[in-house]
Amino acid sequence: MPYTIFIDGSAGTTGLRILERLQRRAADEPLTVRTLTGEDRKDPDARAAAINASDAAILCLPDAAAREILPRIRPEVRVLDTSTAHRTAPGWVYGLPELHGTRAALAEARRVAVPGCHATGFITLAAPLVETGLLPADAALTCTSLTGYSGGGKGMIADYRAPGRPAALEACRPYGLGLHHKHLPEMQAVCGLAAPPLFVPVLGDYYCGMLTMLPLFPAQYGTTAAAIADTLAGYYAGEPMITVHPLGQGTENGFLAANALAGSDRLEIFCLPGPDGAQLQLISLFDNLGKGSSGAALQCLNAMLGLPETRGLSL
Repeated sequence: MPYTIFIDGSAGTTGLRILERLQRRAADEPLTVRTLTGEDRKDPDARAAAINASDAAILCLPDAAAREILPRIRPEVRVLDTSTAHRTAPGWVYGLPELHGTRAALAEARRVAVPGCHATGFITLAAPLVETGLLPADAALTCTSLTGYSGGGKGMIADYRAPGRPAALEACRPYGLGLHHKHLPEMQAVCGLAAPPLFVPVLGDYYCGMLTMLPLFPAQYGTTAAAIADTLAGYYAGEPMITVHPLGQGTENGFLAANALAGSDRLEIFCLPGPDGAQLQLISLFDNLGKGSSGAALQCLNAMLGLPETRGLSL
């Protein structure tokens, strides 16, 4: 069945990558990809008309622009929003298909919020444990997440690639140190936590890739490292885009490179216990431009259109 997809905001990092990937698919699918150029892409009337003439629209816009255009979109048009604007909004499906119940919701959804990159790393680790009762909703959690500079958009990419750049850009740089990062509301809400985690993202001197760490003390929750690893493995069993490594396995001689899955749309989970099992480091590894943005949007789009979920994704 032919279908038309409009991308609103195809000049940014996420929008451009989605556009390129859909254009490649259009060579083999009954798919038409539309965008606006020049002054039209800033014209609300032109944008609304293009969206309403499409089967689905992917919004790759700042939060305010995403909120502004939404009332002008026909209810029948399937909308995926990659901004932060609607990730905890009523009536929107949170687009992480691997969470129980989400696939069925995506198949019927007209409004889908694509998850944030850091949030994806945390939620894939914490949400199944809260859902199954291994992690209490009132647990006080901390999370650290490493990311490549591509997540900062064209300006940051230019800064990191500039000749004679400041020496500070050669070092890892924690940010969001005011502890109010924009991904925190979805991290708390989707996991069903009583309070958000204490979350610190870290920017690294590499283009893309993300590594999110969630340290746990299993005995505090009346469980074990092995039970947590087994629960995550069972929860994601059969998922084509998520792999859970066996307890204590999967690293490269004790190391993990945050850019190891660059260019992929998959996510891998590592369950790394201390010698006596009293401590457990959970790690999710993925590409912030793949499962963390463009790959996630396309996976949701496939599910919404009734297409094979992994079509066009890098396995």
